[in-house]
Amino acid sequence: MNKNDLISTVADDTGLSKVEATRAVDSVFSSVKKSLTGGEEVRLVGFGTFSVVQRKASEGRNPRTGEKIQIPASKQPKFKAGKALKEAVNRPG
Repeated sequence: MNKNDLISTVADDTGLSKVEATRAVDSVFSSVKKSLTGGEEVRLVGFGTFSVVQRKASEGRNPRTGEKIQIPASKQPKFKAGKALKEAVNRPG
């Protein structure tokens, strides 16, 4: 499923127009992004938790040349599925 598929599903499930569903989906994504960039977690009970983790600087290798390179420290978004989502995915059939 891509973003357009998600928008179509939201429109069908809610009776919203595609324009309204697009605004709703974009608003959700924007809110999650704003919270994460502000250092907050986003907890959606039954679905999961979005958070940001700090990765340390490390040393890697250029796959072409084998040359050592420095990989700088960075922040990475992380998602941890909630119990209900895990159970739904693992349910048979």
